[in-house]
Amino acid sequence: MLASIGYAVAYTAVGLALLALGYLALDLLTPGHLGRRIYAERSVSAAVVLAAGFLAQGAVVFTTIWTNATSGFGRALLYTVVFGVLGVLLQAAAFVALDLLTPGKLGALVTEVGFHPASLVSAAAQLAVAAIIVASIWP
Repeated sequence: MLASIGYAVAYTAVGLALLALGYLALDLLTPGHLGRRIYAERSVSAAVVLAAGFLAQGAVVFTTIWTNATSGFGRALLYTVVFGVLGVLLQAAAFVALDLLTPGKLGALVTEVGFHPASLVSAAAQLAVAAIIVASIWP
């Protein structure tokens, strides 16, 4: 049981680091400080996009651990880091692609204080990218 507790702590630490990396990537893609937009300005749109990013990243991390845990802790942890970073990069690429394909500046639209429908589109793109990555993970 102690080994399992250690694995849980290690996987959680990696998962939290990947969530932080995803947050920083989204913060770079949007104007201003993302945390301030959500917590001080109460931007529902920014919260929707960030929440979807967290759920998407969590799905990638979960799937990587779940499908690779029996191959040994070190290998499974490496897969988690690699696919987690890949998830952040591909979600950022999807955000940029969506920005290029749609009118306006997506970063500005999804950080408006009021609700903007673009936040749902961006959130769906993040979840779709995560679903594609999840489907590609194989031990």
